[in-house]
Amino acid sequence: MSRSSLFGSPLFLGFDHLEQMLDRVAKNSDGYPPYNIEQTGESRLRITLAVAGFSMDDLQITQEDNQLVVRGKQREEVEGRIFLHRGIAARQFQRAFVLAEGIEVEGAWLDNGLLHIDLKRPQPEVRVKAIQIGTRGNQPSRSLMSNGLLGDRKGSERET
Repeated sequence: MSRSSLFGSPLFLGFDHLEQMLDRVAKNSDGYPPYNIEQTGESRLRITLAVAGFSMDDLQITQEDNQLVVRGKQREEVEGRIFLHRGIAARQFQRAFVLAEGIEVEGAWLDNGLLHIDLKRPQPEVRVKAIQIGTRGNQPSRSLMSNGLLGDRKGSERET
């Protein structure tokens, strides 16, 4: 049975890695800890996670390629304590956020059980590149010969 693919259209070329990232993030999304994502400026974002009971030493934030990964693991200090009811679990977690190209982590801080992570989103650049159209026959055009790509004719060219 084949699975319906989000990027299954032949018009989406080279997006296989995005689908793999979405699969990885979906596996990590059990809902804990709860979080907010807010826009704090024109090009700034803030992720806030509710991590009550975690100290700074219990938390780890890493950027792995284009993923921001937040991990938490509390140390159990039950020695000498007798619980009549234990409703607050010392639960470990891992929460991953996929970052767009160029997003930078500016900093993080813990305040009253909330972990705040500030991000800076770069302003998008409009990139336009003209591609020359060459001929292809018995003799390739000069623009196709330079580096095997459709390049400009100003580069170094040689006659065959």
